[in-house]
Amino acid sequence: MRAPLLLYSSSCVLRAVFGSFPACRQQLVTQTTAVPHLYTLRKTMHYQTVERGSPNTPDYRIYFKNSDGNYISPFHDIPLIAEAEQDLPAKKAKKSEVLFNMVVEVPRWSNAKMEIATKEPLNPIMQDVKKGKLRYVANIFPHKGYIWNYGAIPQTWEDPNHTDSETKCCGDNDPIDVCDIGSKVCFPGQVIQVKVLGILAMIDEGEMDWKVIAINVEDPDAKNLNNLEDVRKSRPGHLEATVDWFRKYKVPDGKPENQFGFNAQFQDKDFAVEIIKSTHEHWRALVQKKTNSGGIECKNISCCDSPFKCNAEETSYVVQSTPELGHGQSVPPEVDKWHFV
Repeated sequence: MRAPLLLYSSSCVLRAVFGSFPACRQQLVTQTTAVPHLYTLRKTMHYQTVERGSPNTPDYRIYFKNSDGNYISPFHDIPLIAEAEQDLPAKKAKKSEVLFNMVVEVPRWSNAKMEIATKEPLNPIMQDVKKGKLRYVANIFPHKGYIWNYGAIPQTWEDPNHTDSETKCCGDNDPIDVCDIGSKVCFPGQVIQVKVLGILAMIDEGEMDWKVIAINVEDPDAKNLNNLEDVRKSRPGHLEATVDWFRKYKVPDGKPENQFGFNAQFQDKDFAVEIIKSTHEHWRALVQKKTNSGGIECKNISCCDSPFKCNAEETSYVVQSTPELGHGQSVPPEVDKWHFV
């Protein structure tokens, strides 16, 4: 069994819980209130997103910039831990609580399967493509698209070479997934700070695919939701709907229902943080070239002891080599179809 983690004050948690990892700019940053979309640029406090290509086409990409205006990888350059005491009001988070950064890939109620492109330089967000067609998740009645803001925790990696001791499954070669159950609908590429509440062990075609359950710390209910029991009391049926959604969402595509470890029972907050810790260690080995990369692109600008580290000129060249933002295509009408499974 995994031992629960002891969480320390946020000012020392990265070193105490996860160990030190040298970086040129490893300061812990947060990102708060968003401003409206301005042409190709979306901006919150510390990160900007820049669109390239044409929306709703295979060449559409969302790239990231840091507060210095340099292009970065959201996978490798955005810190795992959000510093609770740096930018957030004292009432937003307890000093002893660890907050994690979440990169939003898919807004709630939307269908396009947007994801961090792990095998492309700088890991932009793009829409997944299968057999030459853009992927959309089906509307499984009564759910419209994704039922939470869905995304990834940066600086984590589910290592396909690692077999989980309890489920006996290997990782899916992606950053760990996270579901934000807050009320705010986010936008693709938004970086938010979340409080972890628990985790679900989904097994996707034999691969371990953890789903962290969390809430945006800016959500009005965040102060009242501290664990899974709080979620069950204040939002009855939501956790059950989450299992049902993950079980069935591939069925309309002709695939079998997904399976789960632990009899589809959510594991608690301490267990979830332990899994995040483990996947962070796997990520560290990845960017330090101490393990088989599995085709992952590790270009970054912040990990000083990483052989994949590059400079801002190189990252800018990567983005400028892609198509400029163009007119988007319309979404196929079948995306709005309801499925009863």
